[in-house]
Amino acid sequence: QVQLVESGGGLVQAGGSLRLSCAASRIDLSISGVDWYRQAPGRLREEIAFISNKSTTDYADSVKGRFTVSVDNAGSMAYLQMNSLKPEDTGVYYCHVNTYKANYWGQGTQVTVSS
Repeated sequence: QVQLVESGGGLVQAGGSLRLSCAASRIDLSISGVDWYRQAPGRLREEIAFISNKSTTDYADSVKGRFTVSVDNAGSMAYLQMNSLKPEDTGVYYCHVNTYKANYWGQGTQVTVSS
């Protein structure tokens, strides 16, 4: 059973940084690719970052230039480096993998950015 477990969330002041981690089991993220979603209070879950199996990346306009997605060489960890955080970055962050068999989600990690 594929499992994704996020960590690294917390409370940070505006302008600060956080690095989120996504630990994967029974799947190689360097083969599957992985994306990160964010769900802000009262809003739909939105995709904010993606890294492919060829290490190409894509970002939502709202985080471009501030967030960086990566996967380690072993394919077991994904990261989301978040810099210059803003209050509007507040939300629950999820890592997600889409395979031909199923979609897999982590349980999410809360990020709160204070002004």
